[in-house]
Amino acid sequence: MAGKRNRNRPDQSGVHRGAFERNKKKIYATQTVCGICGKPVDFNLKYPHPLSPCIDHIIPIAKGGHPSDLDNLQLAHWTCNRAKTKRKQS
Repeated sequence: MAGKRNRNRPDQSGVHRGAFERNKKKIYATQTVCGICGKPVDFNLKYPHPLSPCIDHIIPIAKGGHPSDLDNLQLAHWTCNRAKTKRKQS
């Protein structure tokens, strides 16, 4: 299928999965503002709502960012994270 990316990312399976999940919980417990747009994140919204919370890799894994390091993760709105991905691909 054209345009499909490899989904075998280290933060989704393998050795980094556990560390990613632990750090995700830390971020959800300590951050309240989207690291991309700077607006508050509503944790009552669930995916697929566009403003639902998600974790953003500040430096993408594909560009050498660490998949589970707390310093490379931030809270984001789902839609902000998707828009960032599209900007980086251009």
